[in-house]
Amino acid sequence: MLKTSLWKRILIIGICVLGIVGAMPNLFYKRVEAHNDAIARVEKTGVTDAATQQAIDGWPNWLPSQLVNLGLDLRGGVQLLASVQVEDVYKARIDALWPDLRRALSDARADVGGIRRVPAPDGELRIEIGNPDGIAKAVEIARGFATPVTTLTGAGESDLNIRGQGNTLTITLSDAEKAATDERTMQQALEIIRNRVDEVGTREPTIIREGENRILIQVPGLGSAEELKQLIGTTAKLTFNPVVGRGTDPNANPGAGNMVLPSADEREKGIYYTLESAPVVTGEDLVDARPAFDQDGKPAVEFRFNASAAKRFGAFTAANINQPFAIVLDDQVISAPVIRSAIPGGTGQISGGMNVEQSTLLAVQLRAGALPAGLSFLQERTVGPELGQDSIDAGRVAAMVGYGAVVLLMIATYGLFGVFASIALVVNIILIFAILSVIGATLTLPGIAGIVLTMGMAVDANVLIFERIREELRTSRGPAKAIELGYARAFSAIFDSNITTLMIAGILFYLGSGPVKGFAVTLAIGIITSLFTAIYVTRLIMATWFDWRRPRTIEV
Repeated sequence: MLKTSLWKRILIIGICVLGIVGAMPNLFYKRVEAHNDAIARVEKTGVTDAATQQAIDGWPNWLPSQLVNLGLDLRGGVQLLASVQVEDVYKARIDALWPDLRRALSDARADVGGIRRVPAPDGELRIEIGNPDGIAKAVEIARGFATPVTTLTGAGESDLNIRGQGNTLTITLSDAEKAATDERTMQQALEIIRNRVDEVGTREPTIIREGENRILIQVPGLGSAEELKQLIGTTAKLTFNPVVGRGTDPNANPGAGNMVLPSADEREKGIYYTLESAPVVTGEDLVDARPAFDQDGKPAVEFRFNASAAKRFGAFTAANINQPFAIVLDDQVISAPVIRSAIPGGTGQISGGMNVEQSTLLAVQLRAGALPAGLSFLQERTVGPELGQDSIDAGRVAAMVGYGAVVLLMIATYGLFGVFASIALVVNIILIFAILSVIGATLTLPGIAGIVLTMGMAVDANVLIFERIREELRTSRGPAKAIELGYARAFSAIFDSNITTLMIAGILFYLGSGPVKGFAVTLAIGIITSLFTAIYVTRLIMATWFDWRRPRTIEV
C-alpha cells in the first residue's frame, strides 16, 4: 500500500529543511556578504572597528553564511587572457649553466685552452675554446652537466643538446626538455597567479589554462583591468648580483656573462649598472616578505632567505666587504649598496621610491613567488557591476517565466497532482542553491541556463510517474495501489534518462572550461536533486494527502 515509514519521512523532511536553511543566506546576499568580508578582514588584520563590528552583527553567527559566488558576467569584474613567454625560461636555464660550466672548463685549461662566451641567440650558450683539438674534451665536460628528461614522453633523452664544431661549443635545451619545461612553467605560473590574486582577498577568481601557453584569468568584483595587470603581470623577479661597473651608456658592451641594467632610483636617473648575469641568490630563496618602514620612516619591504640561501648570502658579503652589490627587481637595479660587513642572518630590506600601497603590493608579489616567465596580455575585458546586475535580472526573469510555464502546464494536464509536482519543483530549486552554496560554486549565466533546464527535466520525471499511474488506474486497481505501482514501474525509465544526462554533464565538465563547466555543475546538481524531489518528495506529499483525504477514486 501507499505507505512511507516514519524514518523515511523524517529523513526526507530533514533534507528539505536543511536545503531551505542552506539556501536562505542567498535571499540576504549583500548583508551576508558584508558579514563574511568583515570576518575575513578581522582574521587577517586582527583589528575590529565600529563599521566592521556592525557588518559582523548584520547576520547571526549561528545561521549558515555560505553564499553562491557570482561569476564575472553576474557580478562584474575583469577578464584577462595572458600568454606566458616560455622562451624566457629557456634563456634563464642556459644562462644559469654558464658559471658552473666555465669553472669546469677552466679546470681543464690544459686540454681546451682559453675559454670565452661569445654572443648567441637567447636560449643558446656558445663558447669558444683556445685549442680546437680539445673540442672533444669540452663536449665531454659539458655532457657531464646533462641529466635525463624525467617525463614519460622524453624518457631516455637528455635535457641538453651539445654540439662541438671547430673551436666552438654550442649548448641548447633539447626538444623533450623544452616540452617538460613548458609544462612546469605553465603549472608554476597558474599557481603563482592564483596565490597573488588570493593574497589580496578577491572573491572566487577563475584561473585556468587555455591551449599550450595561455592562461584565462577572471576576477569578479574588480573594477579595473590595469589593477589586475599590475597585480599579476609583474614577474617580481628578485635577484642579488655582483656589480662589475657603473656608467651612463645603456649600449655599453658588458662582456660575456654580464648584463647592463638601468637604475630604478629617481636620484640615479640615467645611470646604468653592469652586473654579472649569474645571481648570488634569487627571490625563489625567500621564505617571507612583508611591508615595513626603513630607518627614515619611508615605506619598505623586509625579506628573509631560507637557510641555504642565507649561508650563500653571508659567505658572499663576507668575501666582498667594501664592494657594491645590486638588488635587482624585474630587470631594474632598485639599490646598489656597498657591503660594509658580513650579513649572516639572511635578512634584508628593499626601500626607496615606494608608497605604502606599492610596498604592500611588492610584498604580496615576492611572498607569492616570482613568475617563471613574463606575461603578454592578448585580451582584456571589463564587465561593469551595472551590466552584471542586468544579467542577474534577466536570469531571474527567465527562471520565473520558465517556472511559471512549467507550473501552468503541469496543473492544466494533471490537476492536483500537477500542484504536487510544482511544490516539489520549488524544493528542487532550493536544494540546488543550497548545494551550490555549500560547495562554494560560482554561478554564471550558463549556470542559470542549467537551472532553467533542470526545471523541465525535474517535472519530466513526474510526467513519467503520472502517466504510469494513469495506466495502472485503467486496469481497475485501487488508487493507492495505482500510485504505488506507478512510482515503482516508472523508476527504471527515470533512472536511465537521468544517468545518461549526468554522464553528459560529466563530459562537459571534464572537457569544457569556464562557463561550460559552470553549466555542467548546475546541470549535474539539478539532476541529482530532481531525482530526489520527483521520486521522494512528491511521493511523501502524495502519501500525506492520501492519508488525509482517503479518496476512493483519483483523477490524474
